[in-house]
Amino acid sequence: MTNQASVSVSDERAKTALPSDHPPVRFGKVGVLIVNLGTPDATSYWPMRRYLREFLSDRRVIEWSRFLWYPILYGIVLMTRPGKSGKAYEEIWNHEKNESPLRTITRSQSEKLAELLKPEGGRVQVDWAMRYGTPSIRSRLEALKDDGCDRILVFPLYPQYSAATTATVNDEVCRALLEMRWQPAIRTVPPYHDDPVYIDALVQSVSDHLKTVDFVPDKILTSFHGIPQSYFKKGDPYHCHCHKTARLMREQAGWDGDKLMLTFQSRFGPEEWLQPYTDKTVEALAKDGVENVAVMNPGFVADCLETLEEIAGEAGEIFEENGGKNFTHIPCLNDSDLGMRVIEHVVRRELSGWL
Repeated sequence: MTNQASVSVSDERAKTALPSDHPPVRFGKVGVLIVNLGTPDATSYWPMRRYLREFLSDRRVIEWSRFLWYPILYGIVLMTRPGKSGKAYEEIWNHEKNESPLRTITRSQSEKLAELLKPEGGRVQVDWAMRYGTPSIRSRLEALKDDGCDRILVFPLYPQYSAATTATVNDEVCRALLEMRWQPAIRTVPPYHDDPVYIDALVQSVSDHLKTVDFVPDKILTSFHGIPQSYFKKGDPYHCHCHKTARLMREQAGWDGDKLMLTFQSRFGPEEWLQPYTDKTVEALAKDGVENVAVMNPGFVADCLETLEEIAGEAGEIFEENGGKNFTHIPCLNDSDLGMRVIEHVVRRELSGWL
């Protein structure tokens, strides 16, 4: 008897064993919830403020004392940053769907993953959520549970682990479980920064993209989102994960040691962050006479504000303004065939024993 047939027979026996007056109970399915960072619902002031307030109030993101941070957050940041961030989002906004590219891509990843898992006989339900903003993790966990998923795999879409990303997704999952009487069994996806399928997809994406431009880059930058140096010193493994990803890419592609460079972007506040900084590196390369540069973002599973506006836009301008000639941004894996190959591979690996 196949696994699928065994599940069907088991479900039918359970149903027939219930008393005739028993309320309907849905169970026996496996859920997969992919989770990305978050997105505002619109680019205007109040939606941006709601999103930034939720994001910047997270103790995993800003580890300062609340007595020090909240007066700054509510007195300065939330007064000025929503307008500035809203203008930046407006430059990359998907006006056709009236949403951010991150929402568009994450939804598509979920839909494509559901198609890839269809051969499992309809037993797997796939959904998506945002850690900050909508749809919330709590709402989608509840929806999967109500749909009969008594086992759920939560997939924080971060290849490299950090407390400010992966851990805060897991925190929110646990908070939701605290309020559930009938909890589903939960698994969470570990970091996959050194997974061969992931590394191969990154290297292939570079090769595919460079075929579309009319120059050969002198340098390829792998730009990762930064974290404060203090987080790293407290034991966050993110810095090490980023370096291992870059090293494995270099080895897989056979590039010279100085062909591929690792940098960090998106610093915020007065603290010192992981270095070297992407913007300063791009500027220095241009001033040193490097004419051709390509930048990619291996730590981002989907293109978003930090990749499209900060790198494809701002970093490109910095390079050209300081004497650089050719600049190209290599898109994230997104919902491409390469990207979906990685997501499906990780999901199937982590569902082992449940399917």
